[in-house]
Amino acid sequence: MSWDEDGTPHPLALRRTGRSELEPDRLPEIRELEVLGWEPAPEDLRWVFLPYVWPPAARTWISDRSTHWAVDTSLDGHGHITGVECAPLAEPDLHDLDQEADAALADLGLPPRPRGRLWLLRPVGSFTTVGAVLDHLDALAAQHAVEAGPSTAFLALARAELSALSAPGTD
Repeated sequence: MSWDEDGTPHPLALRRTGRSELEPDRLPEIRELEVLGWEPAPEDLRWVFLPYVWPPAARTWISDRSTHWAVDTSLDGHGHITGVECAPLAEPDLHDLDQEADAALADLGLPPRPRGRLWLLRPVGSFTTVGAVLDHLDALAAQHAVEAGPSTAFLALARAELSALSAPGTD
Protein backbone atom coordinates (compact mmCIF):
# COMPACT_ATOMS: atom_id res chain seq x y z
CA MET A 1 0.00 0.00 0.00
CA SER A 2 1.30 3.43 -0.90
CA TRP A 3 0.56 6.83 -2.36
CA ASP A 4 2.55 5.84 -5.47
CA GLU A 5 5.00 8.62 -4.66
CA ASP A 6 7.25 7.90 -7.62
CA GLY A 7 4.43 7.18 -10.07
CA THR A 8 3.40 9.32 -12.99
CA PRO A 9 -0.03 10.79 -13.61
CA HIS A 10 -2.45 9.17 -16.02
CA PRO A 11 -1.20 9.79 -19.60
CA LEU A 12 -4.37 11.72 -20.54
CA ALA A 13 -3.48 14.32 -17.93
CA LEU A 14 -0.12 15.03 -19.55
CA ARG A 15 -1.78 16.86 -22.44
CA ARG A 16 -2.89 19.73 -20.22
CA THR A 17 -0.88 22.05 -18.05
CA GLY A 18 -1.38 25.27 -16.18
CA ARG A 19 -3.94 26.38 -13.65
CA SER A 20 -7.59 26.13 -14.61
CA GLU A 21 -10.45 28.13 -13.14
CA LEU A 22 -12.57 24.99 -13.26
CA GLU A 23 -13.44 23.01 -10.15
CA PRO A 24 -11.81 19.56 -9.93
CA ASP A 25 -14.82 17.60 -11.22
CA ARG A 26 -15.13 19.96 -14.22
CA LEU A 27 -11.60 19.51 -15.56
CA PRO A 28 -11.59 18.10 -19.11
CA GLU A 29 -9.14 15.36 -18.14
CA ILE A 30 -11.47 14.20 -15.34
CA ARG A 31 -14.35 14.08 -17.82
CA GLU A 32 -12.25 12.11 -20.32
CA LEU A 33 -11.19 9.61 -17.67
CA GLU A 34 -14.78 9.18 -16.49
CA VAL A 35 -15.68 8.05 -20.01
CA LEU A 36 -12.95 5.40 -19.63
CA GLY A 37 -14.46 4.10 -16.37
CA TRP A 38 -12.50 6.15 -13.83
CA GLU A 39 -14.31 7.94 -11.00
CA PRO A 40 -12.98 10.71 -8.76
CA ALA A 41 -12.09 9.39 -5.31
CA PRO A 42 -14.54 10.58 -2.67
CA GLU A 43 -13.52 13.76 -0.90
CA ASP A 44 -15.34 12.93 2.35
CA LEU A 45 -12.84 12.88 5.23
CA ARG A 46 -13.99 9.42 6.29
CA TRP A 47 -12.54 8.06 3.02
CA VAL A 48 -9.29 10.05 3.24
CA PHE A 49 -7.24 6.84 3.22
CA LEU A 50 -8.99 5.26 0.24
CA PRO A 51 -6.48 5.96 -2.57
CA TYR A 52 -3.71 4.64 -0.31
CA VAL A 53 -5.34 1.21 0.09
CA TRP A 54 -7.13 0.98 -3.27
CA PRO A 55 -5.57 -1.65 -5.54
CA PRO A 56 -2.86 0.02 -7.64
CA ALA A 57 -4.18 -1.38 -10.92
CA ALA A 58 -7.54 0.31 -10.24
CA ARG A 59 -6.29 3.75 -9.22
CA THR A 60 -4.62 6.63 -10.99
CA TRP A 61 -4.10 10.33 -10.46
CA ILE A 62 -3.79 13.55 -12.34
CA SER A 63 -2.16 16.81 -11.36
CA ASP A 64 -4.59 19.09 -9.57
CA ARG A 65 -4.66 22.19 -11.72
CA SER A 66 -8.17 23.11 -10.59
CA THR A 67 -9.36 26.07 -8.59
CA HIS A 68 -11.21 25.58 -5.33
CA TRP A 69 -13.79 28.31 -4.84
CA ALA A 70 -15.17 30.08 -1.79
CA VAL A 71 -18.78 31.15 -2.30
CA ASP A 72 -20.24 33.96 -0.20
CA THR A 73 -24.03 34.25 -0.39
CA SER A 74 -25.92 37.30 0.89
CA LEU A 75 -29.52 36.92 2.06
CA ASP A 76 -32.20 39.48 2.82
CA GLY A 77 -34.40 39.40 5.92
CA HIS A 78 -36.74 36.90 4.23
CA GLY A 79 -34.05 34.41 3.34
CA HIS A 80 -33.95 35.37 -0.33
CA ILE A 81 -30.58 35.44 -2.04
CA THR A 82 -29.54 39.00 -2.80
CA GLY A 83 -26.02 38.38 -3.97
CA VAL A 84 -23.40 35.75 -4.59
CA GLU A 85 -19.66 36.31 -4.76
CA CYS A 86 -17.14 33.68 -5.76
CA ALA A 87 -13.44 33.93 -5.17
CA PRO A 88 -10.63 31.38 -5.39
CA LEU A 89 -9.99 29.77 -2.02
CA ALA A 90 -6.98 31.41 -0.45
CA GLU A 91 -3.75 29.44 -0.15
CA PRO A 92 -3.94 29.33 3.68
CA ASP A 93 -7.44 27.82 3.44
CA LEU A 94 -6.22 25.18 1.00
CA HIS A 95 -3.35 24.44 3.37
CA ASP A 96 -5.85 24.04 6.24
CA LEU A 97 -7.79 21.47 4.18
CA ASP A 98 -4.59 19.53 3.52
CA GLN A 99 -3.65 19.72 7.20
CA GLU A 100 -7.04 18.29 8.21
CA ALA A 101 -6.57 15.34 5.86
CA ASP A 102 -2.97 14.83 6.97
CA ALA A 103 -4.01 14.82 10.63
CA ALA A 104 -6.67 12.17 9.93
CA LEU A 105 -4.10 10.08 8.04
CA ALA A 106 -1.55 10.45 10.85
CA ASP A 107 -4.18 9.22 13.32
CA LEU A 108 -4.43 6.10 11.13
CA GLY A 109 -0.66 5.64 11.03
CA LEU A 110 -0.47 6.59 7.34
CA PRO A 111 1.85 9.11 5.68
CA PRO A 112 0.45 12.38 4.31
CA ARG A 113 -0.92 12.46 0.79
CA PRO A 114 1.34 13.80 -1.96
CA ARG A 115 0.31 17.39 -2.72
CA GLY A 116 -1.27 18.46 -5.96
CA ARG A 117 -3.01 15.23 -6.96
CA LEU A 118 -6.58 14.35 -7.84
CA TRP A 119 -7.17 10.62 -7.38
CA LEU A 120 -9.37 8.52 -9.63
CA LEU A 121 -10.52 4.98 -8.94
CA ARG A 122 -12.09 2.15 -10.88
CA PRO A 123 -14.51 -0.30 -9.28
CA VAL A 124 -13.05 -3.61 -8.14
CA GLY A 125 -14.48 -7.11 -7.95
CA SER A 126 -17.92 -7.53 -9.48
CA PHE A 127 -19.00 -3.99 -8.56
CA THR A 128 -19.85 -1.61 -11.40
CA THR A 129 -19.24 1.68 -9.59
CA VAL A 130 -16.92 2.98 -6.91
CA GLY A 131 -20.05 4.00 -4.98
CA ALA A 132 -21.19 0.38 -4.95
CA VAL A 133 -17.80 -0.65 -3.54
CA LEU A 134 -18.11 2.00 -0.83
CA ASP A 135 -21.64 0.84 0.01
CA HIS A 136 -20.28 -2.70 0.27
CA LEU A 137 -17.52 -1.53 2.64
CA ASP A 138 -20.10 0.32 4.75
CA ALA A 139 -22.31 -2.79 4.92
CA LEU A 140 -19.32 -4.95 5.82
CA ALA A 141 -18.37 -2.51 8.59
CA ALA A 142 -21.92 -2.64 10.00
CA GLN A 143 -21.86 -6.45 9.83
CA HIS A 144 -18.61 -6.49 11.85
CA ALA A 145 -19.68 -3.69 14.24
CA VAL A 146 -16.92 -1.40 12.98
CA GLU A 147 -17.67 2.31 12.74
CA ALA A 148 -17.45 3.33 9.07
CA GLY A 149 -15.16 6.30 9.54
CA PRO A 150 -11.49 7.17 9.64
CA SER A 151 -10.43 4.61 12.25
CA THR A 152 -7.74 1.95 12.29
CA ALA A 153 -10.42 -0.76 12.46
CA PHE A 154 -12.23 0.57 9.39
CA LEU A 155 -8.92 1.06 7.57
CA ALA A 156 -7.94 -2.57 8.26
CA LEU A 157 -11.33 -3.85 7.15
CA ALA A 158 -11.28 -1.77 3.94
CA ARG A 159 -7.69 -2.76 3.15
CA ALA A 160 -8.43 -6.48 3.58
CA GLU A 161 -11.67 -6.36 1.59
CA LEU A 162 -10.21 -4.33 -1.27
CA SER A 163 -7.32 -6.76 -1.46
CA ALA A 164 -9.73 -9.70 -1.58
CA LEU A 165 -11.91 -8.01 -4.21
CA SER A 166 -8.92 -7.33 -6.45
CA ALA A 167 -7.44 -10.83 -6.18
CA PRO A 168 -7.25 -12.70 -9.50
CA GLY A 169 -10.45 -14.59 -10.29
CA THR A 170 -12.78 -12.45 -8.14
CA ASP A 171 -14.46 -10.54 -10.97
